[in-house]
Amino acid sequence: MPLSHLMELQTFRPPSFAGTMMFLVRNQVQQWKNHCRFSVNTMLSGHRFYKHLLSGRKCVSKNTKTSVSCSYSTEQNDTLPSIKQLSDARVIYAVAAALGHNKESHPESSARVPAIVKALEKMELTPKFRGSDILELQNFNLASVDDIASVHAKAYVSGLEKAMDPASKKGLILIEGSGPTYATSTTFHESLVAAGAGLALVDSVVAASKNQLDPPTAFALIRPPGHHAIPKGPMGFCVFGNVAIAARHAQRVHGLKRVFIIDFDVHHGNGTNDAFLDDPDIFFLSTHQDGSYPGTGKFDEIGIGAGAGATLNLPLPGGSGDTAMRTVFDEVIVPCAQRFKPDIILVSAGYDGHVLDPLASLQFTTGTYYMLASNIKQLAKDLCGGRCVFFLEGGYNLDSLSYSVADSFRAFLGEPSLAAEFDDPAILYEEPSTRVKQAIQRVKHIHSL
Repeated sequence: MPLSHLMELQTFRPPSFAGTMMFLVRNQVQQWKNHCRFSVNTMLSGHRFYKHLLSGRKCVSKNTKTSVSCSYSTEQNDTLPSIKQLSDARVIYAVAAALGHNKESHPESSARVPAIVKALEKMELTPKFRGSDILELQNFNLASVDDIASVHAKAYVSGLEKAMDPASKKGLILIEGSGPTYATSTTFHESLVAAGAGLALVDSVVAASKNQLDPPTAFALIRPPGHHAIPKGPMGFCVFGNVAIAARHAQRVHGLKRVFIIDFDVHHGNGTNDAFLDDPDIFFLSTHQDGSYPGTGKFDEIGIGAGAGATLNLPLPGGSGDTAMRTVFDEVIVPCAQRFKPDIILVSAGYDGHVLDPLASLQFTTGTYYMLASNIKQLAKDLCGGRCVFFLEGGYNLDSLSYSVADSFRAFLGEPSLAAEFDDPAILYEEPSTRVKQAIQRVKHIHSL
């Protein structure tokens, strides 16, 4: 059955922006390839691959010298790390590379997470080199359909599962009309794995926070990404809203009523935005490039009904960089979080604002992302007992993505940044400081900051 005949997958698609995104993808793939010095073949050989057995609901990652395999099990043992492991760790992460979810020459490719893992290993930021300071969560449950349905329409979830049959027959299908979001035969299960990794990290951080004042900061190195996925369907490379699902999980399972979500991806997280428009207990704050895909995230999008004021969108002009983002953090993010008084902070960590990224035109650097990671960790420590989980979103230059995530790990550890070894100041140009200041002043006025 063609996917277009599955009524469950009927979704809203902004007609002009989907076409625009496909144009960008086609015309910038070569630029993207030229930026990337890690080859896809290198990433997929000698590092992480996932063997998926489509039964049971537990993901068990097994480290060997050259690979990590992930299989599903029906064993009933506790999936959380021990209290001692959690108390010793300063960083905890989980990997869900979704290697079966892949389209040739597509920016959101299966090479992304392995590139990060290789960089972490190269820079000695893994348990092998750091012992108990860094903990990889290797045993976690898949997200359940009920978990996904806390954010997405059940009709969409069931429709995507049914679509795996035609995907298996055709090899690959588009699940967003003519848009850029695709699916393979493994997409449904691998999306459950990705969401499940995020939930397990929330569980681990919350458990650790009950026994220590400074729990580990967590990072879900997962794909497909999630912040564009709207309640009724997929969008913009995204299948399920990983951060949104984790926010509902934190509320429902752990009683953490007030969730603060920071989205610093270069594109507006419209899916997360839409999921919580009328919810006063989930504050969604997005910084993104003005005019970029999907064209949402205007200043006046502040939430509706009871949720009015609990959504803050700050579109930044093209060319904005480190100076702009430091000012945004100090003048917008911090006062918003302080006023909201969150119980946990979740982060949609998109690294596509990097100056080397092919799909946008901001001027963030690896140093910018170090600053964000360090400051957000401190903000969580100050406001909500250190409870903080990062979720990988965008980032399509494999070098800038992997170096920036690695430097985020250093920030979590309280170690100095090594951004100077990667960043090249010579390629930067003057930021549009007047327009940045105007944007910041406008959003501060709207939200009385």
